[in-house]
Amino acid sequence: MPLASIPSPPSNGVHLGPLFIHVYGLMYVVGIALAIYIAARRWAASGGDRSLVYDVATWAVPAGIVGGRIYFDLTTPFDITPHTWWGPFAVWEGGLGIWGGVALAAVVGAWRVRRAGASVGVFMNAVAPALLVAQAIGRIGNYFNQELFGKPSALPWAVQISRAARLTSGMPAADMKYSTFQPSFLYELIFDLALAAALVWLGHHRQIRPQGLFALYVAGYSGYRIFEETIRIDSSAHFLGLRLNFFVAIVVTAAGLVWFAVVQSRSGPDSGPEPNREPGPGRQPAHPIAAPQPPPRPAAD
Repeated sequence: MPLASIPSPPSNGVHLGPLFIHVYGLMYVVGIALAIYIAARRWAASGGDRSLVYDVATWAVPAGIVGGRIYFDLTTPFDITPHTWWGPFAVWEGGLGIWGGVALAAVVGAWRVRRAGASVGVFMNAVAPALLVAQAIGRIGNYFNQELFGKPSALPWAVQISRAARLTSGMPAADMKYSTFQPSFLYELIFDLALAAALVWLGHHRQIRPQGLFALYVAGYSGYRIFEETIRIDSSAHFLGLRLNFFVAIVVTAAGLVWFAVVQSRSGPDSGPEPNREPGPGRQPAHPIAAPQPPPRPAAD
């Protein structure tokens, strides 16, 4: 037992009268609300209408939950709890695959933005840091659920995991004798906030074209997951002796980097002397928020 460690909460929720509030679900609600607030501020700073962010969130948030749960159910069906017919839908028990959630939410969100006649690329850049903040807040829920931890560790910041949580984690039997583990949920929380800050800085100080910040979000977060998948020991599908999400992370990281390179090298309506440089006080947006409209046709003779 290390001299110092992070204790786990005695419960994963609180009772409010007859109701039991799961901290996991509560943290996702807080994270989503904060992400909407951040995205609305960034979108408005680019010259957009805040109401579009609320409209997109109304559609994209449920889509993200559905997409995340579908990814989890398909890749780790043996981890679905409880073992009932409604188990695949029990998101309050944990189990949302981030890649499935982001993918479906992005598709639905892009549909709403395009339908509103606004620039999908500019909107994606506004949303990217906000998504990372939401993910960071969500990791607090993993802490209360005593999940998303790594290998046994005697580090001063190792997290204590109860025997009950160890029994249901799917960890290797050889690790059951340990009680403190790498807090990989904490590592990800810190990384998510750091990457969000980096994307905001890049948006203000570098010429990043529309979609570029979102591509960096995809590549950066997935790149971190390559590391995380090497230290996690909880239940997971495996491929070639390694965790399935390790390979998913590699593929998505590469896709994100290629996406960013293509976006930065292309020319088109969104390009300009300062593509996607976020406006400061007294500056106008560097690119149109609404899709360009064709010039009016001359009246017939």
